[in-house]
Amino acid sequence: MKVSEVMTENVQTVRPDQRVQEAASFMLSADAGSIPVAEGDRLVGMITDRDIAVRGIAKGHGPDTPVRDLMSSDVICARVDDEVEDAAARMSEAQVRRLPVIDQGERLCGIVSIGDLSREADTDCASEALEGVSQPGGEHRQ
Repeated sequence: MKVSEVMTENVQTVRPDQRVQEAASFMLSADAGSIPVAEGDRLVGMITDRDIAVRGIAKGHGPDTPVRDLMSSDVICARVDDEVEDAAARMSEAQVRRLPVIDQGERLCGIVSIGDLSREADTDCASEALEGVSQPGGEHRQ
């Protein structure tokens, strides 16, 4: 099964110049710990609740800090035509619960989560992805 068959489309994003308070608000309303950062349809980073708390608040940044100052720009992604098993392995290796999904033109198309894998794909994929994030210190990025 391909990632495009299980991913969530119409993903909420933030721009690098938006305030981290807005990113946190989007995460709260979506009940998500991360949100993709995009310029137009191009993925340029990810920001997590941990980025805001650890990189931001702990280092004295306020709610008006631009997302670009706290986001991770070395984003691990899935491609729309990847097999779900490959995405699950990547999630486990990177210790993340969500991967942004890009197309051949590097445009953001959606996001795939462990929940997507468990609902729509082989549950072994979700178990594999969870192996990396269920350990202490899991989900340290994205």
